Amino acid sequence: MTPATSSNSFASVDAITAALASVGYISTRQISTALYLAHHLRKPVLIEGPAGVGKTDLAVSVAKALGFALLRLQCYEGLDDSKALYEWKYGKQLLYTQILKEKIGHLVDKADSLQSAFGKLAGFQDLFFSRDFLEPRPLLQAMEQAGGSVLLIDEVDKSEESFEALLLEVLADYQVTIPEIGTIRAQVPPLVVLTSNNTRELGDALKRRCLHLHIGFPGAELERQVLRARVPDMTELLLGQLVSFVQSLRDENIRKPPSIAESVDWARTLLLLHAPILDESLVRDTLNVLLKRESDIQEMQGRLAALTQAALEQSVGAD
Repeated sequence: MTPATSSNSFASVDAITAALASVGYISTRQISTALYLAHHLRKPVLIEGPAGVGKTDLAVSVAKALGFALLRLQCYEGLDDSKALYEWKYGKQLLYTQILKEKIGHLVDKADSLQSAFGKLAGFQDLFFSRDFLEPRPLLQAMEQAGGSVLLIDEVDKSEESFEALLLEVLADYQVTIPEIGTIRAQVPPLVVLTSNNTRELGDALKRRCLHLHIGFPGAELERQVLRARVPDMTELLLGQLVSFVQSLRDENIRKPPSIAESVDWARTLLLLHAPILDESLVRDTLNVLLKRESDIQEMQGRLAALTQAALEQSVGAD
């Protein structure tokens, strides 16, 4: 059903973990198990969790690990089938209409009746709605990948409920129906990953067709592993301090705690500034890398000294 690469990389849960690690994604047992089941049960996987915890990056990493094409559909309010499935190449149709208009006299010249003339023109009408005039979008493109693909439907919770209904046929049968052409079935069923930041509740019909996976904020050890993989030049001392500080920051009363994406950005920021260790001044100057809301930054001003000192002491204790 799938290429040899896919079979090898998805032969077991441990194989998936190793394949993802080879492209820089540190997986957990839960994540690898969900992907293993999604592949072998031919079911989409719906990944929910806060923004920045690695949901989109997981789909990108799976495509890299398998050597598959990545087809990404970014969802938004008002998304419809012309952007998700297909649309007709209206410019090309218009050009051919002009050509047909210029040749119409020649085409019907030998027709011996009005019905015969209409018959000849009807054949050209069918041509205008053939595959040659179709512009495939991500959902249809995924169905047509002979070598397999990863279909990422990103932030599906930002779309409207009507779009969920559009997805049901694709997710249930891996096929797309085009009224003028018919049903196009996937040559190789794509591995479908849907992500959601829980901005709205998704419908039961969509959820029933998917395996569910929740990715939350990482624990300290997992965060260490991710940062080692993504920012390998960071010293163990600074790494320990960073992880301790971020873990404590997530326990504070703020609206948007930093995700692993912000941790990676902060680690790169500290390297760029040649920071040997954390200090209060450095944390204050770079806090906007971790916190994206001004209200959260202001809320934490009085706590930075204590959190920084605690991170320093904890890293010394760990050593």
